[in-house]
Amino acid sequence: GQEAPEFAALRSHLKEKLPEYMVPSAMVVLEALPLTPNGKVDRRALARIEPDPTVVDGGYVAPRTPLEVRLTEIWCEVLGRERVGVQDDFFEMGGHSLLATQLISRLRQSFGVELPLRRLFEISTIEGLATELEQFGAGFRSSSERALRSTADAEDLRPLSFAQERLWFLDRFEPGSPLYNIPMAARLLGGLDVAALAAAAGEIVRRHQALRTIFAEIEGRPVQRTAPWAPFPLPVVDLSALLMEARNPTAKGLMREEVRIPFDLTSGLLIRGVLIRLGADEHAFVLSFHHIAGDGWSSEVFLREMSALYGAAILGQPSPLPELAMQYADFAVWQREWLRGEVLESQLAWWRSALAGLPPALDLPTDRPRPAVRSVRGACLPISLTGHLADSVRWAAQREGITPFMVLLAGFQALLSRVSGQEDLAVGSPVANRNRLETEPLIGFFTNTLVLRGELAGDPAFRELLRRTRTVALGAYAHQDLPFEKLVADLSLHRDPSRTPLFQVSLALHNAPATPLTLPGLKAESLDTNTGVSRFDMTLLLRESPEGFLGPVEYAVELFDTATVERLMEHFEALLAAAVANPERRISELPLMSEQEARQLLAEWTPD
Repeated sequence: GQEAPEFAALRSHLKEKLPEYMVPSAMVVLEALPLTPNGKVDRRALARIEPDPTVVDGGYVAPRTPLEVRLTEIWCEVLGRERVGVQDDFFEMGGHSLLATQLISRLRQSFGVELPLRRLFEISTIEGLATELEQFGAGFRSSSERALRSTADAEDLRPLSFAQERLWFLDRFEPGSPLYNIPMAARLLGGLDVAALAAAAGEIVRRHQALRTIFAEIEGRPVQRTAPWAPFPLPVVDLSALLMEARNPTAKGLMREEVRIPFDLTSGLLIRGVLIRLGADEHAFVLSFHHIAGDGWSSEVFLREMSALYGAAILGQPSPLPELAMQYADFAVWQREWLRGEVLESQLAWWRSALAGLPPALDLPTDRPRPAVRSVRGACLPISLTGHLADSVRWAAQREGITPFMVLLAGFQALLSRVSGQEDLAVGSPVANRNRLETEPLIGFFTNTLVLRGELAGDPAFRELLRRTRTVALGAYAHQDLPFEKLVADLSLHRDPSRTPLFQVSLALHNAPATPLTLPGLKAESLDTNTGVSRFDMTLLLRESPEGFLGPVEYAVELFDTATVERLMEHFEALLAAAVANPERRISELPLMSEQEARQLLAEWTPD
């Protein structure tokens, strides 16, 4: 029948008028509404009607060809769903730029083709993708990239990746800095097997050579080699004899000190742990590793593997995890061989054009003069964009055919423009940069930084800014292989020790659900860890959750007071709410205060 196409069209129409949560997931065609004896609609009879199982979940249409079946399997794997219809929209099903990158990796491996990310936004259904694959053209090109593979024995001296090399140079320039320490901590409640915990951590260090890599300099160039494996040291600090009210403050102080201890890149492990005993059935497990050995994705890999390995260790069983096919150093070798010649030049050419004429700095008003040499002292403040605002951001993203990150980025850039008076500015944003399937299970430093230019000339309507933001972001994602450090070197920027190069403000949105630490017999609660540093003037670190967009804003304490940052975040919330509610309003017309705040301020100014 024709129900599914009609359903899809009706649902699409409703989505233009209603928030996503109000759009029905199933519809039923009735010849007439059931009525009560007195002629009113019989709501109880309506509630008993069962929808047709073939027309639910947005008009489900099953795969019809072997190609559609294979594409459906890939989509289900990437989206974490049991069922996806061939007419379902990837981004409406929860897809975002990171998942899109993983989808493209799997298409490359399965079909030997390269789908540009921009094209996925244009043909975002399995049906459309299958048609294009069958025709093989219209946006596809054969993937001719050399595959990632294991390249050498662990003991060999191998080059650093470009990102590692930058951190190595920074460490030589300023040794002993905690700036690139990545902390993790969890409160463990229940009967803990300390030996099993240390054994599980040790097995992760054995599996992932990046965590036991030693860096040396030979003839002026840095090289890396893997140190032999040894049992993981896990010292225990026992605070259980302290008075109850003293334990937590003491533990917090110990944690803060622990995650700030610098690493020596020339010897020893690049991961460190300590266990703080608060009581017979309560411990704090504190870990930190150096950024040269891992990134945010690596933290999730560590937690996932720890959950599997601790369970095996307490039972005295061998590791249930398959051996890794390659190591991070293999990626470093591959990157050096691949990113040169024409490939490197085409990436550089795009970025040179994208950033041509960009002002050298974003000048936000600060509470204190900017020091001649920036320090990295920082603080954090929580921010939450939840409830109706979060729903409106997601709805705006679907309506405009973009991702929630692009909506948040456009709103953030609009705020920065209003506050600084600049119409041309840049915001940095980290990208996982794991756009090859082989890199997904590895611990290592893959993250790259993208420079996302905000062009607000002409006081555009917010909808126009969203369009510009989409173009900029998709272009940057398509050229994310160029390491940030290569870009900085190529542009020959004037070195300004008071600022970071190219951008001073950053925005990150973590879409993937946080990996919980699940240890048998224990309840694990994540603990806040703050190293007290800020890499940029300001960084908004958001994580998407069912409640909305939550996270800290990290800021340089030498520039901003807490009250200033609080006010700026309130302005962001007010501007974003107004922008997504009425995207035809120009940037200059968007309010920086909610109506309630404005009335309150007016009342304070009005004399009695």
